[in-house]
Amino acid sequence: MSILVAKADGTTEPFDPSKLRTSLRRSGADEDVAEEISQEIEKELYSGITTSEIYRRAFLHLREHRHSAAARYSLKRAILDFGPSGFPFETYLAELFRTQGYTASIDQIIQGGCVEHEVDVVLRKGNETTYLEAKFHNTAGFKTDLKTTLYVKARIDDIRAAHPDKNVKGLLVTNTKFTSVAEQYAVCEGLPLLGWEHPREHNLHDQIETVNLYPVTALTTLSKREKIALLSEKKVLCATLLHDSELLLHLGIRGKRVDAVLAEVGALCLPKKAL
Repeated sequence: MSILVAKADGTTEPFDPSKLRTSLRRSGADEDVAEEISQEIEKELYSGITTSEIYRRAFLHLREHRHSAAARYSLKRAILDFGPSGFPFETYLAELFRTQGYTASIDQIIQGGCVEHEVDVVLRKGNETTYLEAKFHNTAGFKTDLKTTLYVKARIDDIRAAHPDKNVKGLLVTNTKFTSVAEQYAVCEGLPLLGWEHPREHNLHDQIETVNLYPVTALTTLSKREKIALLSEKKVLCATLLHDSELLLHLGIRGKRVDAVLAEVGALCLPKKAL
């Protein structure tokens, strides 16, 4: 009899060990380690166990093998850990799109045909300008709904009306999921959506992994207090620590801990071919 797993959105599904093994391998664990951890997790399962509890247990097992692999496995949780404010997420998205050749500006006031709009991120590449609305949630099961999609579409239409001679586009980005109705409306109105698993290919998760743009909250060698301190200084990327190790000294990290943090940062943030 299959063990039913409770998902973050309240639904249930049978436990699929192949999904767990695939997730572990994508995080950098080799075949043997992924299989070993999967078997350990299966021994601990019980009906109604949550996906977050499975994640927590797999993370602890993976951390015993390799810090950087554990950090990759915790990527979604690391984004959720940006905290209640959406500002770190906006900063993070700006950095993500800069790796794709865009110039990015945060918190811009843009004049529309009727009113001014405060836009989270303005992206520019060539003659194209994209106005990005970042919808951050710090709870995995929370979805971005139709109301938000309607609001963003209306905002883009008003901005476009004020700039008829420019190539203006909109983009709604969330770190979780969209409701099916929100997706249906966006397709109908031609509003691009980018979510953790939407679209099926080149979604937010894929884009982050392609460029290894991991946030400081993914580091397993830092405490929660230390991560919050970095975010408060608008330091959202773990790669920043490679170029400015003085940040660790300001956090009070000394001696062997500096080596441990930088080793994890190097393994996590360097291009995968260099791992």
